[in-house]
Amino acid sequence: MTRPRADLATVVLDCADAHELARFWCGLLGWDLDAALTEPDWVLVPNPTGGAGLAFQAERDYVAPVWPEQDGRQQKMLHLDVWVDDLGAAAAHAVSLGATVPAHQPQERVRVLLDPAGHPFCVFLD
Repeated sequence: MTRPRADLATVVLDCADAHELARFWCGLLGWDLDAALTEPDWVLVPNPTGGAGLAFQAERDYVAPVWPEQDGRQQKMLHLDVWVDDLGAAAAHAVSLGATVPAHQPQERVRVLLDPAGHPFCVFLD
């Protein structure tokens, strides 16, 4: 049997406010929010280089994950890794857009940050 075509199109992040999270990620990645397809609780942002895009879906009962993970608390389901050329500058830029830096940092060449919805993501040197 031949494998049918399957390409990753979009990674969807649940959150409380789809538009707020879309603004954050577009600012972080330098993507064009004006190219986004939007609805009141949904924002789809295409990747300008043609790769997988990001989408943001507002959920009324959204609960942010905790970092690091803790028993009995909301666990992350995935995290995004972002290549950067300057770790300190990238982390500072993310914070200026609304990210937070948790105390727990497991590696020296990686910074774990939390986006405005609480999703952990990593910036690391290319």
